[in-house]
Amino acid sequence: MVSQARLRLWSAVHRWTSLIATALLLLTCVTGLPLIFHDEIEDWLEPPPARQQPAANAVAPMLDALVARALAAHPGSVAVSLGFSRPAPGSTEPPTVVIATGPDAQAPFAQLRRHTFDLRDGTLLQLPPPRTGGFMDTVLELHKNLLAGLPGALLLGAMGLLLVASVVSGVVVYGPFMRKLRFGTVRAGRRARWLDLHNLVGIGIAAWLLVVGTTGAINTLHDPIAAHWRAEVMPQMTGPYRGLPPPGRIGSIDAAVATARAAAPGMEVQSVFLPGTSFATPHHFGVYLRGATPLSMRILKPALVDAATGALSDIREMPWYVKALFVSQPLHFGDYGGLPMKWMWLVLDLLAIAVLVSGLYLWVVRRRRVAEAPAARSRGEPEVITEGSPSTWRMPKLLALCICAGLGVACVTTDAALKWAADLALAIPLAVVFWFVLRGLRR
Repeated sequence: MVSQARLRLWSAVHRWTSLIATALLLLTCVTGLPLIFHDEIEDWLEPPPARQQPAANAVAPMLDALVARALAAHPGSVAVSLGFSRPAPGSTEPPTVVIATGPDAQAPFAQLRRHTFDLRDGTLLQLPPPRTGGFMDTVLELHKNLLAGLPGALLLGAMGLLLVASVVSGVVVYGPFMRKLRFGTVRAGRRARWLDLHNLVGIGIAAWLLVVGTTGAINTLHDPIAAHWRAEVMPQMTGPYRGLPPPGRIGSIDAAVATARAAAPGMEVQSVFLPGTSFATPHHFGVYLRGATPLSMRILKPALVDAATGALSDIREMPWYVKALFVSQPLHFGDYGGLPMKWMWLVLDLLAIAVLVSGLYLWVVRRRRVAEAPAARSRGEPEVITEGSPSTWRMPKLLALCICAGLGVACVTTDAALKWAADLALAIPLAVVFWFVLRGLRR
């Protein structure tokens, strides 16, 4: 049971959290549309060159030799990092390593040169230079930080939290409002129809909105979290080396990778940072490993390998807050479930835009009605309103369960059949919402 006063409070929370965040949330939803297909758009703008199969007797190259080739192309530069790309099962793309070199170990991103090698035979792939400052980069920066750096990112994080508050308060208000209406009811009259469609779509994708809002807020903390980890956790991993001078000569990259792999069976190397760079130390290679599932491959495990001896100095799990950041990134963009999930993410994003626009319209109409005919204030005992019968919540709970199950299964499996099951679970709420919307619009 909920009192009239409490219902008014929750309604006010829903109204004002939505209104305050509407403009920026609309911007993030609109800019998020092309970002869902970021990789596909980039490949369309710059098609990757065709790559022939290596010779049958091709020998996989040593990483040290590839780094030497990259440095020879630009005398005076130093190696900064190696990034490994392992194609998905069934993909025709080759496994590659991108070796970044720069004028010094702390060179900014814009000054780095990238050399991409085929890991099967060591062929240097003639790829176009990274696209910077183009349309997709501008859209990404708008979505991440409003082109305003960390202050813009934190502002968007606050808007994400307001979205979460708006969804939670909307769910609370939904029960009393729907206690006398069946799920999917769309009444006659312009305002009633807009209100019913707003409630229908909003409750239908509420679980998805909570996931996207929460993960979006966490993603805005990327830079502070990375800086905190480097400042607080990495020194704990390198305590015995504090105060020692850097080694005069560093050892083999291949040996460092082999050491890290032996310390983390079943994981693969995603990246290696050379000593003295941002994600290593003056005394260590920073080797970052990942798992094999769609979700675990986003959660990195750092290993520090002594640059002089090749011995393992430390390997440990990331702190919970870093793991939360890693998990939030694929959940926010839906880029771990393949192309079908990306298309459903697009539809869900469009539905979120519809919820925001309809909510804004309803607020404008309500203000006009209040201005024309102020509501009479009732006196006496506060009215008590039921939160809705079990049947009120039966369909919303089912839709939320389908969304959570679809996202959860897609995160933890690489099995094709289970991925299709996850896509089907996520498609059910979309089908139900569209069915009731179309039925209501025909009336």
